[in-house]
Amino acid sequence: MKKIILFLLLVISISTIAQEKIENLKVNWPEEYKWKIANNQENETVHFVELVPDKESLENWSIIGTMMSLKNVRDMGMDKAADLFYSQTKQNAQNAKLTILEKNEQDKYPWILFKIEVEEYLDDIKPESQVYYIIQGDSSLYVNLVGIKEKKISKKFEEKWSKVFKSSEIVFQ
Repeated sequence: MKKIILFLLLVISISTIAQEKIENLKVNWPEEYKWKIANNQENETVHFVELVPDKESLENWSIIGTMMSLKNVRDMGMDKAADLFYSQTKQNAQNAKLTILEKNEQDKYPWILFKIEVEEYLDDIKPESQVYYIIQGDSSLYVNLVGIKEKKISKKFEEKWSKVFKSSEIVFQ
């Protein structure tokens, strides 16, 4: 009987070790917008999800939330991560303005919070500005942002979304 119990404990231990926990970033998106998933794509390198309010669409939105998991991206400096997204924006909006709001590279999971404000794009005269939150997990780089069709991010909007993003957490399932 002792041998069977020892064998079962060994099997359970090995299977527990063998089961790799999946890392993810949990963000509590404010319920007031009644978010729905408008786009959800995943491949070997990225998981990309776009959220819009319930009665809106990707073609017609007042606010949009985006979540990206860049799989197997590790050890990217937070300034480099912000510059990457700012450079992409600058390709289509030469007058885009980047403002670093806050960062902490000393945390277990380094993060940066910044905004990019755009008065108009080369192919679209409508403004669109975003608040970004990027956090480095153990296995992925997580990029979250919220966008609005405004030239500038108001202090109230910035504070609200800073609080939302900074309260997110890396979880394992």
